[in-house]
Amino acid sequence: MLIISLTVVGLSLTSYGDNRLQQTIGENFKTIAQADGALVSQFINDRIADVNALAAETSLVVAITTSNRSHAQMSEESVAARIQKIEQDWNTVGNVSLTRERLSSRASHWLQQQRTANPRLLKGVVADQTGATVAATDRPLHYAQANNEYWSAVTHGQGAVNVTDARYDERTRSTYIEIDAPVLEQDTGNFIGALSALVDTTRLFSILSQQQVGRSGRVLLLRDDGTVISAANVGPELRLKADEFPAVQDSLATLEGRQTGYVMAATKSGNRIVGFADTGLKHSYPKLGWLILASQDEAEALASVRTLGRFARVMVVLGLLMLTLLLAYFSMRRQQDLTAVGVLPRRETTKGKAASV
Repeated sequence: MLIISLTVVGLSLTSYGDNRLQQTIGENFKTIAQADGALVSQFINDRIADVNALAAETSLVVAITTSNRSHAQMSEESVAARIQKIEQDWNTVGNVSLTRERLSSRASHWLQQQRTANPRLLKGVVADQTGATVAATDRPLHYAQANNEYWSAVTHGQGAVNVTDARYDERTRSTYIEIDAPVLEQDTGNFIGALSALVDTTRLFSILSQQQVGRSGRVLLLRDDGTVISAANVGPELRLKADEFPAVQDSLATLEGRQTGYVMAATKSGNRIVGFADTGLKHSYPKLGWLILASQDEAEALASVRTLGRFARVMVVLGLLMLTLLLAYFSMRRQQDLTAVGVLPRRETTKGKAASV
């Protein structure tokens, strides 16, 4: 009976330990997700600081100012017509000399040197106040930068930095983001031009995707719609959805869920313990609604405790079996003893009758 009692107590403690371990692992995964979220946020902010520093370079400011002065006396219609004419002929042989002039300028040489010194800088294009290309590391696809999506963001008011979502270059098999920064006049802070830069994120995404916890653990970088940006053997070009995301999305919809920071997610491959964290970038850069998920198969994560639990259950069954056998044994012995006690008096009575006769 003592064995049974101790085993039942052990089973209860194991069940409690299972829940506590699940909570501990969930909190650990939350910590991993938060650390990786901070890493991503720091990387993006550092790259934005780099581009802002480039945009403040004197040679670029001088090139932009000179270009703005060249059409300062022209009407807006005339400037727009001139830019449109160059844009239409940009990909023709007639504009080879203009392209060569732009790429051989002092500002372009400086940008090209910066790219050599910083391999993360893939490409840079500088435009003046009207959107006309002034300098570039490479021949830009368009001469008129004002036709690009980012232009309205950087020209609004005194200008604001625009950051795009992650993109994938099939030719180089690399991922990158575009950072567009306004160039401001030093004295007034007024917008005078813009710098658009393509920044490589391959190394960052590689660091995230190579992290692994156990055999089934993984770290994922997601968009806020659940699309995987970065994971082991997965990139943004595949547009895959994370199996864990529906459970995480439900948890993010509540204050308690956000504060907890982890959830049990039922996926096609089984239950997973998932820690999650927001990178915090979306508030400043609306296109960067990125989430970090760190998850592991529940069975693998809790294997050690559940092995003890199975052992405790087996011990309970064995204990009950032993108890049953003992009760059966004592029951049989008791019956035998009672039978023996009942036979002896009858024999003594028979002998007494025989003697009296």
